[in-house]
Amino acid sequence: MCAAMLTLEAIVLGLSAPVMISVEDVDKVAALTIGLGLAVLCILVAGSLRRPQAYLVGHAIQVAAIAMGFLVPIMFFVGAMFAALWFGAFYLGRKIEDDKARWAREAAEGQ
Repeated sequence: MCAAMLTLEAIVLGLSAPVMISVEDVDKVAALTIGLGLAVLCILVAGSLRRPQAYLVGHAIQVAAIAMGFLVPIMFFVGAMFAALWFGAFYLGRKIEDDKARWAREAAEGQ
């Protein structure tokens, strides 16, 4: 679930670069670096979520997405929305993994 959230977020962050350039008059280099850089980072992290450290980077991406609101004010809302989805997927995924482990233990004890 977290990988899906990061993939969708990558699309939105990638599309934020043209908005920063044309609507908010942010410097082109800065807009492309921030928007596309975060989008690429989302894809890279989505592919590496088997490592626990990747989740920490995912949390940092959410903070950065919200902080983009200082450049494009609507990103405060969009970033907060994706952060809520990310943390929901994170905690739900943890709960599912815990339930799977518990069911496996119970099945092993029952045999």
